Amino acid sequence: MTMLPRFIQISTLTTYPASLLNRDDSGLSKRIPFGGVSRTRVSSQCLKRHWRMADGPWSLQNVDKDIATSIRSRSIFPKEIEKTLIEKEGLDAEKVVAASQALQSELYGAKGTAAAAKNKKTAKDAALNPDIGAQLSAARNELVVLGHPEIQFLSKIVREMASAGGSAADVSKKTGEWFKKHKKDFQALKCGAGLDAAMFGRFISGDTDARVSAAVHVAHAFTVHAEESETDYFTAVDDLDNTGSAHINATELTSGIFYNYVVIDVPQLVSNIEGCPSGQWQTAQRDVAGRLVKHLLHLIATVTPGAKLGSTAPYARPWFVMAEAGESQPRTLADAFYLPVPLRGDMRAQALRQLENYVGKSDEMYGSEERRWIASMYDVNIPRGENSSLDRMGENLERAVVSLEL
Repeated sequence: MTMLPRFIQISTLTTYPASLLNRDDSGLSKRIPFGGVSRTRVSSQCLKRHWRMADGPWSLQNVDKDIATSIRSRSIFPKEIEKTLIEKEGLDAEKVVAASQALQSELYGAKGTAAAAKNKKTAKDAALNPDIGAQLSAARNELVVLGHPEIQFLSKIVREMASAGGSAADVSKKTGEWFKKHKKDFQALKCGAGLDAAMFGRFISGDTDARVSAAVHVAHAFTVHAEESETDYFTAVDDLDNTGSAHINATELTSGIFYNYVVIDVPQLVSNIEGCPSGQWQTAQRDVAGRLVKHLLHLIATVTPGAKLGSTAPYARPWFVMAEAGESQPRTLADAFYLPVPLRGDMRAQALRQLENYVGKSDEMYGSEERRWIASMYDVNIPRGENSSLDRMGENLERAVVSLEL
């Protein structure tokens, strides 16, 4: 029986020298206790943000010229929809805002729209409030994620409703009624929420049918050993007064080998991109999903998360990458490092030995039918692992998604 690439798992090991990759609210490196010791951590939110915003040949913008990424902002409705229709098309501000807020109520709930309606009164008197910003809805309390096709769709509705006759109250009522009848057209937009929302999902508080389930699941990266950190005392010397410093401060720096783990739910990814039920992913078009998987692999391997770029140059690439594809429920390899790698000797070699041992024991207990590709700078003997370059690994993953063959 042919095994399907239902799930793709990607594990990496990356070494960072003195750096501060991800800070907490106090400016210190994020941490997590694991295996009885504290580990340095990089949050999944930080990782996803850097992958989503990365530029270059493997960026999400280069996956498909016809599918854009999303916009994430509390001010999408006032800045991307209302302002354009009022300033550039000369539509009545009060009616535009009324239609916009009616749509917001349908998508995010009336309660959530109340805060965004607080500027509505000022729209009635443009003479006293000539600034266009005073006529628009306020920014929402929650982050809004919309793709460009969705913004165009919503703008078209607001334009049509605001151009019709009647008062602002009439426009608001008609807009809400229209959207209730046609919201399936909004949901049917191909990858309407954008490629990044197809990957990482989208939560909408009001219209549950417009939510997007995440197809790419990202774990928090952590060091395979106990945290290593120190406080870096630094000064900024005053060029015109060499007897002292113009600034004295201290910051935390960390170093370590980080384990990172990502899972791609291929049926969900195909569903999010093509608009089909996830149960029909095998009969849907999968070319875009295949390219997206290849791009994501390269983003994981080549994009560095990190703060303090100017003073630490925190640019590193994994020296170990393993991709697994198969039908079984995914499982992290984090437990390979439950006992922290000792802070002595060749820690990279020890990390690989612990990984080899854990994968071997896991296979003995549960069996394994996944196909494994491994790209490593150092000798490693993962059971059933096929040596590969990163490029070949990406091509194999793309081919597996498109052809459904492993």
